[in-house]
Order: sequence, then C-alpha cells, then structure tokens
Amino acid sequence: MTQHTSDPRTAQLQAATQSREWDFIVVGGGASGLGTAVEAATRGYSVLLLEGHDYAKGTSSRSTKLVHGGVRYLAQGNVSLVREALHERGLLRKNAPHLVHDLEFVVPGYTWWSAPFYGIGLKMYDLLAGKLNLGSSRYLDKQAALHRIPTLQNEGLTGGILYFDGQFDDARLAITLLRTLEDFGGVALNHAPVTGLIKDGGQVRGVRFRDEETGQEHAARARVVVNATGVWVDDVRKMEDPSIKPMLSPSQGVHVVVDRKFLPGNSAIMIPRTDDGRVLFAVPWHDHVVIGTTDTAVPDTSFEPRPLPEEIDFILRTAGRYMSPAPTRDDVKSVYVGLRPLVKPADASDTKAISRDHTVVISDGGLVTLTGGKWTTYRRMGEDTVNKAEKVAGLPGRVSTTQALHLHGWSDEEQPDHWKVYGTDAWRIQELPGADQPLHPALPYTEAEVRWAARFESARTVEDVLARRLRAQLLDARASMEAAPRVAALLAEELGQDEAWQRQQVQEYREVTQGYLLPTQS
Repeated sequence: MTQHTSDPRTAQLQAATQSREWDFIVVGGGASGLGTAVEAATRGYSVLLLEGHDYAKGTSSRSTKLVHGGVRYLAQGNVSLVREALHERGLLRKNAPHLVHDLEFVVPGYTWWSAPFYGIGLKMYDLLAGKLNLGSSRYLDKQAALHRIPTLQNEGLTGGILYFDGQFDDARLAITLLRTLEDFGGVALNHAPVTGLIKDGGQVRGVRFRDEETGQEHAARARVVVNATGVWVDDVRKMEDPSIKPMLSPSQGVHVVVDRKFLPGNSAIMIPRTDDGRVLFAVPWHDHVVIGTTDTAVPDTSFEPRPLPEEIDFILRTAGRYMSPAPTRDDVKSVYVGLRPLVKPADASDTKAISRDHTVVISDGGLVTLTGGKWTTYRRMGEDTVNKAEKVAGLPGRVSTTQALHLHGWSDEEQPDHWKVYGTDAWRIQELPGADQPLHPALPYTEAEVRWAARFESARTVEDVLARRLRAQLLDARASMEAAPRVAALLAEELGQDEAWQRQQVQEYREVTQGYLLPTQS
C-alpha cells in the first residue's frame, strides 16, 4: 500500500526539535497539560507540549464522562469548590457545545424522607450555579420518575428528584484541545517521553525527550517547564530532585459499560449514598450505559490499571438495587479504570493550594508542577498554572482569554451523536474515502474516521485510534478487538507502514484490550 500523504509527524518532530528557546514546555498531554498549553498559547506564548504515550492515555480518557459541580463535594460542605466547578461547567458548555450537553439526572427515593432531604441539597446546587445553571431541580412523583427511567426498581419507589448536570466525551475534548493548541501556533508531540530535565545554575531550563518511533534523543529549552503529568508528577519531580517526597496518594475509580437497554430514555441515575458512602452514577453515553465509580487506594501507578474483583461486584450489586433488570457480569461490554491524582496534605512551606482540588507547586529550581483537579475545571487549572509560571519565567504577565474561547470545531448544530463530537470537522471527514464503510457492525464508526485520526489528530497506533480518537475500546472491548486488523491496515496505508507493523499493532492492541473484559469473559 502506498502512503497517502507525507507523514504529519515529520513536521511535528521538526518543529519540536528546532533550536530555539520556547516560552513554555508542558510535559503531559492529559486534561491539565492540554489546558495549560492552550492557556499559554492563547496568551501569545510559544508552547511545546510533550506527551510520553498518547493524549489522554491516562486518567483523562477514563472519567465518568460528566462535566459537573460535584454533588458529593456539596454534601461534604465544600461550597467554594462546587461553586467554581459549576461556573466552569457553564463556561465549557458554551465553549464546546459540540462536546458538552445537558443531562437530566434522577435521584430515586425509597424512603419517605429521601426526596425532601436530597431536594434541599440540589436546590443549593442550583443556586450556586447562578446564571450558568442548566435547569432547575424539582420533585418527581413515582410515575414521573418511572416515565423518565422505566428500568428503575419499582418496589418501594416513592418518587425522586430531577436535577441537571453536564456530560461530555473526555478523550474527544483532549483531542479538541490539541487541535485548539495547534490553531494558536503551539507544537505538540505524542509518543515522546521526557527522560530528563536540563538545568542551568540549578534552574530547570528545558527537557530531554525520546522519540519512541525512532529511538532518537532530543533536547528542548524553555523559560519555564510545567510538569502536568497527572498521577505521574512525582516521577518528573524526581528528575530534578531524587530525594523529593511524593505529593500524591493515588486512588482508582472503576466503571463498567453495559447495553443501553438497562437505561432507556435520556436520563441518568444518581445513587446518592452507597454502602461505602460514595455516590454511584448510571449514565447514558454513546448509546451505551456507563456505571461507576469506586474509590480504592492503590500503592502504585500503572498505565493500564485493573479493577479488583470486589470493585466489579460492588458496582453491579449497588446498581442492581436500583435497576430492573439488574446488570450482571455477563452484560458487561467493557470495564475501565482511571487513577485519581489525589494530593496528600501538603507541607505549607513548599506548596500552595490554589483551590482545594488542584495544586500548583514551584520547586527551588523553578519546575512548575500542576496536579489534582478534574476535567470540569481544566481551564481554571490551566489559567492558575500559567499565572504562576509567567512569574517563574520572568514574563510580564498577560490576560487570560479562555473564559470565552470557542474550542476547535465549535458548533451548536444538532448532529447524530457520533458525528457531533467532531463539530465543524464532521463534514470534512464525511468526504474522505470510507465514510460509508462501517468498521464493525457493533460500532458506530467508519473507515474515514481512521484516516482523519491519522492525518489530523496525531493517531500513531491502533490503540490511539480505537481507545481515544474513537471510543470503541470502552464501548465494546470485544468488538474493538475484532475491528483492530482493519484499523491497522488503514493506518498502515496512511502512515506508510508494512504488514509486519500491522501484525504487531493488532497483537499489542488485543493484549491491552483483553484487560477491558471481565476475567470470566476472556
């Protein structure tokens, strides 16, 4: 097969390795890194972003798919955090309507006191959102609750509360931020892990990184380096000071994905208090249902964290009390796990928490580390980080413009669910070869989308395509494994690779995706 175009990575690598001093180098291509890079680029700074694997490979593609204020934080009394998140939710809804939409949630009640109790809390939620509120919460009687969610457990149901939050596609937002960064002149490179920091007189002034595709090492210099690597921030901090104390104590959150029949209609379920005191969501997403999550402390970080058997049992057992029929292990299409970068209570002498959910730390050598936080507040995290990094870099400081920034592809037109995430790019994809060729009968995607991912979205591997450019790995792990050979062939054609590369790609993808099936299914 001949290669369709010159490989876009060649130009990206040339731009990343030119001999110059960048204003900002951002390490990490998840929510926090991309948010910081877009913030800096839109202020007119020169920005290089380096990602060791793929954009949103870690936690940023494994969320509960909600843009929300955090009902749970309200119950904990953390009003300022909820107010900030609700404000950011409203901004993101305006800045990326092709990726974020309103979603109705039903809190089912099975005791006489539950509806008034949760109703009061959710009225507070409405008030904190102010003029950016998505809709007013209200009481539902039993019939109204069942009308919205026919599969609610009928026995003992007294009614419920209806409230509104936002929903999005996390990895697609990451790719949209990547495209936005490039629109503003930023340079980004994935599959380019940072292997060390460059210091001048004890100050961090750049990084060394390896191009995974050639094995070549490169150096890049900058006025300031931002470490935004999520649950891996301590690894980068140790490159500067091997004796440093870890900042994080990570925990993992597990989600299972089941068929839409378990939650027909357009409403989600919010279970306000599980056995372990968390909230559990069942959310319609891309014509499937995501149920989660858990909160389990983990001793170490992995790029492919795995669920514990008891976490799966907990999710299915809890969901089964509220859903009829109850989903079973046999119904699980995919299971995925995200790691949360939870910040340990910090020593006030060397760190400053900006809001209570994300933290920006500046080392003695000027390495700026951003960690904590969640997707909903990615923009605010980036703004706070760039404000601090400007001072470290000795830059004069420029005003943030991201509050009203339309992200790449901005469109508020109605489109079918699976094309909508591309915004105004959708029609361009539909003009590519294979736009009418489905990749797999159980998946909504087409061959043209694979070509687009390779040409314009920096997809380099079968996993990049099936896990994050398309969401096949999460929607139906087995179907995605069956689609892998065709994806490998299309990518090989786009990137000029041979059949041996295709075989290796398929094997690697199947090995990693095996972990998204429950053990009894494999």
